[in-house]
Amino acid sequence: MLRILTLITGLALTGACTQTQLYEEPESLGEFKLRVNYAFAEKARQGPVSRDATPEEWEDAIQNAVDIRLGRYEGAQEYDIGISLEGYMLAPPGVPVIYNPKSTAIVLVNVYDVRKKEFLAKGKQFQVLEDTTGESALTGSGNTRTREEQMDGLALKVADRVEEWLAEEHKDNGWFDRRPDLIQPLDSVEVTQNPAS
Repeated sequence: MLRILTLITGLALTGACTQTQLYEEPESLGEFKLRVNYAFAEKARQGPVSRDATPEEWEDAIQNAVDIRLGRYEGAQEYDIGISLEGYMLAPPGVPVIYNPKSTAIVLVNVYDVRKKEFLAKGKQFQVLEDTTGESALTGSGNTRTREEQMDGLALKVADRVEEWLAEEHKDNGWFDRRPDLIQPLDSVEVTQNPAS
């Protein structure tokens, strides 16, 4: 019994140490600049034991998190991000230690290149789980967090995962590389004579 409690405590502390933060170090996203951030939740399927939430509440939470995470990049090329919430489960209060369901969300993500008028990606799917804190590991997030806190936490996890994915695509496939038409040719730079010479 002591070993089990020690393991649970250790996992709880590990979860607390790796909690996603609202403001984290920016990723390398080249010339990325967010133009429009769309969120859709009208068709989202609610899990059977989930707390209730309206589509508007989900859309506000996701748009806010994405604006904070992706709105900080000041590149020279504009992109639109569309995120559709497909399903979710907001953990209800459980029985401490015995039954602690975790909140989760499933989304589909589209990335649109405004200048090229084409999608870089359509329907990329992600599933995120809420972060575990020392408190929620033992008692369950349904007992320690409001549904609004759960939604905000999941929306942040979605924004965080999308940001990481965009950075991976930029590194591996050249997404957001500076386009040739943004690079000024050398012979177009006007050279002025130094008046002191």
